[in-house]
Amino acid sequence: MAFPVLQLGDLVARIPVVQGGMGVGISLSGLASAVANQGGIGVIAGAMIGMREPDVARNPIEANVRALRNEIRKARELSNGIIGVNIMVALTTFSQMVREAIESKVDVIFSGAGLPLDMPRHLRELCEVKKKEFKTKLVPIVSSGRAATVIAKKWLSRFGYLPDAFVVEGPKAGGHLGFKREDLADPGHALEVLVPEVVDAVKPLEDAHGRAVPVIAAGGVYTGADIRKFLDLGAAGVQMGTRFVATHECDADDRFKQSYLDAREEDVTIISSPVGMPGRALNNGFIEAAREGLKKPFKCIFHCVSTCQQEKTPYCIAQALISAMRGNLDRGFAFCGENVSRVDSIVSVRELMDSLEREYDEAGAAPKGTAGPEAAPKTD
Repeated sequence: MAFPVLQLGDLVARIPVVQGGMGVGISLSGLASAVANQGGIGVIAGAMIGMREPDVARNPIEANVRALRNEIRKARELSNGIIGVNIMVALTTFSQMVREAIESKVDVIFSGAGLPLDMPRHLRELCEVKKKEFKTKLVPIVSSGRAATVIAKKWLSRFGYLPDAFVVEGPKAGGHLGFKREDLADPGHALEVLVPEVVDAVKPLEDAHGRAVPVIAAGGVYTGADIRKFLDLGAAGVQMGTRFVATHECDADDRFKQSYLDAREEDVTIISSPVGMPGRALNNGFIEAAREGLKKPFKCIFHCVSTCQQEKTPYCIAQALISAMRGNLDRGFAFCGENVSRVDSIVSVRELMDSLEREYDEAGAAPKGTAGPEAAPKTD
């Protein structure tokens, strides 16, 4: 039994898998194009995408916008598939990067780390100013049905725009999390609870406007059996991040990928990020030093996130993540999903997609009441 397609308006992904947008520099044009070529939705992460630009400290807006434009162009040269970008609301360059993504004719913009209440305005204004129709799909990332309802009502009342889809991200995700630290282990916030909640929240919108608003499940999705489970709960697709780090095509340094292979369950920790949100990462000496007060406030050169209080925080989140992406994990750390300890090999994106489809098929053939196959736990 083949995967069902994931349809966002006139966009049709043959495989209902969105590759999560992972910054800083973990998912760029290389990974995004590889996923798109296999029939999924490949996503370029916008956070500090201009890190390699020579003027990023002097001129962060122009440098990041230029880098985003170049990565979208490179992804287009490598793939005819569906290419998206992830642009965090908290980025100081948010508005400029949204507009650049639309002008570069990216297929989808995914946006979280805040409520993207103003995103349709940029699409409407560009269509008017440029006298052309831009078809970029706008997809908010939410952590509750209430957030989905708030965004939809704001977009409809202010811009007459219905979200093209929603990503609902649960507490098992990697990186920055849209939950309070004390809520991360609360069963009431489990993705299995959140997906039906968001599906129920968007149903009246679908009925009122006569079109589908797909819900995409994210955070802890690891196997093809997981994909089937969330599709059975009403999701139209899933978003996966951790699995795609462990691919040859991932844009991170091999040492970053090796940290996933070496990860044990007890290595996964929750940090208090300088951006004011909890985050899930692999514990290491850098994180321990920050917790022990061995790092001091720094002079900010990037001004990348609006919620960062650089005069109080013990390290630069952008510099730490750039260092990690380059493999210098003694000067930073790797964000990860809760299931990172299950990663036991680096495979191609094609091999990963094939295994997910095979597991999805096997889960459908499993006797009722069983969960279907799961990846074997990693052994030393």
